[in-house]
Amino acid sequence: MYNAKAYSAASATSRLASTTIPRREPTEHDVQSEILFCGICHSDLHSVRNEWSEFMPTVYPIVPGHEIVGRVTKVGSAVTKFKPGDLAAVGCLVDSDGTCPECRAGLEQFCPNLTLTFSMPDKHLGGVTYGGYSESIVVDQRFVLRVPSNLNLAGAAPLLCAGITTYSPMRRWKVGKGKKVGVVGLGGLGHMAVKFARALGSHVVVFTTSPNKKEDALRLGADEVVMSRNADEMQKHAGSFDFILDAVSADHDINAYLNLLGRDGNLTLVGAPPKALAVSAFSLIMRNRNLSGSNIGGIAETQEMLDFCGQHNIAADVEVIPIQKVNEAYERLLKSDVKYRFSIDMASLKSE
Repeated sequence: MYNAKAYSAASATSRLASTTIPRREPTEHDVQSEILFCGICHSDLHSVRNEWSEFMPTVYPIVPGHEIVGRVTKVGSAVTKFKPGDLAAVGCLVDSDGTCPECRAGLEQFCPNLTLTFSMPDKHLGGVTYGGYSESIVVDQRFVLRVPSNLNLAGAAPLLCAGITTYSPMRRWKVGKGKKVGVVGLGGLGHMAVKFARALGSHVVVFTTSPNKKEDALRLGADEVVMSRNADEMQKHAGSFDFILDAVSADHDINAYLNLLGRDGNLTLVGAPPKALAVSAFSLIMRNRNLSGSNIGGIAETQEMLDFCGQHNIAADVEVIPIQKVNEAYERLLKSDVKYRFSIDMASLKSE
């Protein structure tokens, strides 16, 4: 065991502050990495403030962060996939049982015995797992991913959550050439969805309530931008979409978007509104429409996504901050005051 510098919160009302945490020495199957960048996900904020206490109560102190890009510093004797000096990434998962039907299907995110990157029981050291707001991390090689060397590393970090969250449902619903794809909401998730849909060859339409986002949506790769509060603009697209990705976490009228789907079209939710959404049965029944949800992806699919990003030079649009500004970043995140993700330069932790 060794101690690593980190930032943690001691309670739901505490600010994140400098601390040290224990990390295990690498076992024979482990990869140890120096963390270079860690993205800030909205779920970090929810967890730090214990806002998901009903189904995932936070254990304090908490070190958040599951969008991790680093450089390998040490590997165990049985590690074959990585060597010191390699770029490596860690996402939302750091362990699973490897034997259940979900794991055998490459869907480790649904394993009943999975271990998330932070705030879950740590079978090695006791206590809970600690995330990427830290100078280093040790993870079983099965859950460590290769990072294409051509990607901007600060922008690559959010791919480990925002990237796979939007890529996975597009692959499942066969987004590609000849398809018309809608993206609802142009935030941390939505901007990645636009980039992926464009790279996959689809006609991309962004729906937003903010006229000032039109120029940015077009820059990111949208073919059209629709003001969702304009009934006439919405009506022009009725019944025409093959796939819509809904990344809005605020309360909104889901039926307005279901009615834009063509026959057998799909709308996938990746945003998480706090209240239940009212769904009209007729919005689904009349044209065999599908409504589904999606939650990140398995390890193999996440690697596929990273490789795709390398091939198409796709990374998140980020604002790079030092760790010392993380509390300010959380407050700005609540106001949607970022284009489009924060990425922490973990070299800043050396000065603590």
